[in-house]
Amino acid sequence: MRVLLTNDDGVQAPGIAALCLALQARAGLDVTVSAPERERSAIGHAITLHKPLHANPAVIAGATCPIWSVSGTPADSTKIAVLALMAERPDLVISGINRGANVGADVMYSGTVSAALEGTLLGIPSLAVSLEGFENLDYGPAGAFVADLVERLAAAPLPSAPHPYLLNVNVPAGPRAEWAGVAVTRLGVRYYEDFIDKRQDPRGRTYYWLSGEVRDTRAEPAEPGTDIWALDKDMVSITPLRFALTDESARQALQPWAEGLL
Repeated sequence: MRVLLTNDDGVQAPGIAALCLALQARAGLDVTVSAPERERSAIGHAITLHKPLHANPAVIAGATCPIWSVSGTPADSTKIAVLALMAERPDLVISGINRGANVGADVMYSGTVSAALEGTLLGIPSLAVSLEGFENLDYGPAGAFVADLVERLAAAPLPSAPHPYLLNVNVPAGPRAEWAGVAVTRLGVRYYEDFIDKRQDPRGRTYYWLSGEVRDTRAEPAEPGTDIWALDKDMVSITPLRFALTDESARQALQPWAEGLL
């Protein structure tokens, strides 16, 4: 199986290194890495159209597979690998392992999810993988789990559905022995408090710094069956995501409302 590995944390991020080493240790997997040259988190599905892209060989300690450092976005990294860098199309695209979970509305901004979604748009089964937490992370257990998941996909491909979809995988932090299981979930609701910090540079010019913090939702239990609920229960969350965003019930409700507009 040919696997394309990408991310949004950058080609030198520890998450992609751990996953690369875990995958290349499994028999039958032919791995290629194509990832942004620097961190491009929260960039969404941006692609580069107005300047050239550069792809340069890179090194991950212990890795023996082809590794490319791409000057563009996560989606660029997937697209250029599939269309230009790889001699044959990959059988699977994996984006990750991301530092920090991608749950709820995070998926709308996530470069990790967008890099996998680009694979889906190109007709390739795709995974986005994230590890809960931000400090003192051990990516080893998540890497081993993803390698197991890839072997499962090789033996039993994803079930077909009316729309192409990707799997958004969120893994609990901590040893695998402490995980409570695997749940197939739906997106939960995660709220952010956004802040615009207005500042002045040394020349007196105003600039703005966008930041935000996750609201503390632990006071109320997460809705059962959601990705946030699964992580709260120390379970791996697997959420199928599709790019068909049309709200069918709203479309039908709008039909009589739109009559007579012209």
